[in-house]
Amino acid sequence: MSIDRVATGIQTAQFLRQIQQASSALDKTQTSIASGVNADTYAGFGGQAQILTATISATQRNAACQTATTLAQTQVDLQDDQLSSLADIAQKLRTTVNDALGNNDASSMMTQVQSLFEQAVSVLNGKDANGDYIYSGGRTDTPPLTVSTLSGLVALPAVSQAFANGDFKKSVQVADGVNVTYGLTASDIGTQLMQSFKDIASFDAGPSGNFAAGGGLSQAQDTFLTSTVSNAAQVASGLNDIGATNGYISNRLTDAAAQQKTMDTLYSGFADKIQGTDMAKAATELSMNQTQLQAALAVTSTLNRISLLNYLPVSG
Repeated sequence: MSIDRVATGIQTAQFLRQIQQASSALDKTQTSIASGVNADTYAGFGGQAQILTATISATQRNAACQTATTLAQTQVDLQDDQLSSLADIAQKLRTTVNDALGNNDASSMMTQVQSLFEQAVSVLNGKDANGDYIYSGGRTDTPPLTVSTLSGLVALPAVSQAFANGDFKKSVQVADGVNVTYGLTASDIGTQLMQSFKDIASFDAGPSGNFAAGGGLSQAQDTFLTSTVSNAAQVASGLNDIGATNGYISNRLTDAAAQQKTMDTLYSGFADKIQGTDMAKAATELSMNQTQLQAALAVTSTLNRISLLNYLPVSG
């Protein structure tokens, strides 16, 4: 005669399921603690999955705006330096002409004018770190200023023909639906300065010019240079105005970058509340899961060892 165990097959299967469930719960809690997130699939976040995906999408858009804004700020800062250089060139041109007037001697003036012209050409045909022309208006592989000598500038019927830039102005998206235009073209910032250089060089090449000859200024030369001093001052003032506008754009980009950083912190915190593991809660669950698993294992082990013999009376 066989002695049956107390636990039936059905009961054993039930206890095994409980062990499996307790083991699965323990594994899930341990994984959550180790990874720092509540789930590794969107389905694991239940009703908050849609909110989480929207937050992640917003975070990615904000990150793209941050990258673009940083690049824009770099160019705007460069433009600020170069606009200051152009304004300084215009001011030096004024000083050079004014000195010739004050000394009644323009014999060395054109040498200085030529040097200032070359400095202006270098700025207007400046390139960024990628080798693209900064003031090209979209034509990044073409020098926006086509002349490199005063004689070449004089030969043109109009100053406008010295510029080969396009009309495209760079802009950057700093937030959803918010764009800031920051690009400048060579013709925007250089036309009036190049006109001053052309006027001086054209007069020098004309019948009343030849400043290098010396011997004091003629009445025609004096009159021309007097008007040139005033024009150069206006050019410098105009470039300073453009610089001020560029500075305003720089401030907008700085403010946008600060806002982007704030939004990044907000989005990260919001996503972490959904994704992130509550360590205190997880520790409690871990302890409870371990206890449940140990209890299920103990009960199942005990039942598998008990048979009817355990309940038979011991004969004296």
